[in-house]
Amino acid sequence: MFLNDFFQLQKRGTTVKTEVLAGITTFMTMAYILAVNPGILSTTGMDYQAVFFATCIASGIITMAMGLFVNFPIALAPGMGLNAYFAVVAAKGGDFTWQEALGAVFISGIIFTILTITNLRQLLMVAVPAPLKKAITAGIGLFITIIGVKLSELVVVDVHLGPSLEAIKSSGGFGHLLFFEWDLKLGNLSSPGVQMALFGLLLSSLLMARRVKGALLWGILATTALGIPLGVTKIENFAYKLPDISHLAVGQLNIPGALHHGLITVIFTFTFVELFDTFGTLMGTTSRAGLLDEHGNNPNIGKAMLVDALGVSFGAFMGTSSTTAYIESSAGIGEGGRTGLTAVVTGLLFIAALFLAPVFALIPSAATAPALIIVGMLMITDILEVNFQDITDGVPAFITMTMMPFTYNIANGISAGIVLYTVLKALTGKVRDVHWLMWILTVLVVLRYSYIGIA
Repeated sequence: MFLNDFFQLQKRGTTVKTEVLAGITTFMTMAYILAVNPGILSTTGMDYQAVFFATCIASGIITMAMGLFVNFPIALAPGMGLNAYFAVVAAKGGDFTWQEALGAVFISGIIFTILTITNLRQLLMVAVPAPLKKAITAGIGLFITIIGVKLSELVVVDVHLGPSLEAIKSSGGFGHLLFFEWDLKLGNLSSPGVQMALFGLLLSSLLMARRVKGALLWGILATTALGIPLGVTKIENFAYKLPDISHLAVGQLNIPGALHHGLITVIFTFTFVELFDTFGTLMGTTSRAGLLDEHGNNPNIGKAMLVDALGVSFGAFMGTSSTTAYIESSAGIGEGGRTGLTAVVTGLLFIAALFLAPVFALIPSAATAPALIIVGMLMITDILEVNFQDITDGVPAFITMTMMPFTYNIANGISAGIVLYTVLKALTGKVRDVHWLMWILTVLVVLRYSYIGIA
């Protein structure tokens, strides 16, 4: 069978049915980006429908490329956080246009591609020690859980950017643009949406406990159906219409403007955050899918990074902010997705969303949030493999894991872990445990946070 041979289904212990269900599940859990990304980027003056088109096309093609050329069950789409940064940089009426911001994203993708072709990005897989790799997976699990409880409103998380754009401009830097301030409290348990999420969490957990295939997907669909009588699934607003593509932003990026209009710092920030976000996500998802060897490596990681790098520039050309590997891919992996067929299915659904957007828009966040919470639980189990008796391993791993959700930023956790691991090993006479690249990364992290500010 062609699919079995091409995607190595039997070798990885999966089937076409399992991969299809996993691909649908991944799409369901990240479909919110189809509404969120246009909403954020349209504040810069970009056309909402144009961003929607770019989000569907960029996510679909890049995700399918990941499946076809790398055979990984990982989906890509415009990254949350980076789209907020993009919107602030290209604020309507500000000094920089959205065309110039797209140029900055495109350039960061080129930098990524060069780093990948020269194998510098791949060296990260070898250089980063096992305790940090495990902590990255666990930290992403906590991070994705925060996203889940926020979407479900089970916990009300008030996340907002720190200093204002004016304050940042007056200080001469953009570093604090990615600094999030947040407060949280228990949500309203009498809210229909919260009750739906609790139902979905219980049902999905029960189905998984009974080893029902497609448990997360069935949980999403059943919870969506429950939302109809509760008034959360708004079927009365359903009206089919084709997307308006009369104002596309394809090819409207301004690369010369990005280089000559004071956006060098912005380009560096995009590159730095994308580097660690993608590394963390690839580590976490491939580890969860059982695609890493005993040393935490995979020969196809380089290909995955190349697809990701090219995807950044391709997304900018299509008219959207930085695309990146999505931690929500873990939802499909949790359903048994182990090959690129999962990614191909997810990518096809993103393309189909161009014509089925009103249908997908019916699925409320309360229905998809439980899947994220459960996947977060599955991912955090990797922390059990860290030897916390060795403080030089335990402290960096713990800080890596906790900084991600507490600062609402994957890159912050990885950065803190790198510096702590390197310094602690050096000060305790265990210099040989530190790869030479870790020293370079430590210096870059210190310079990045000192020069640009806290991200």
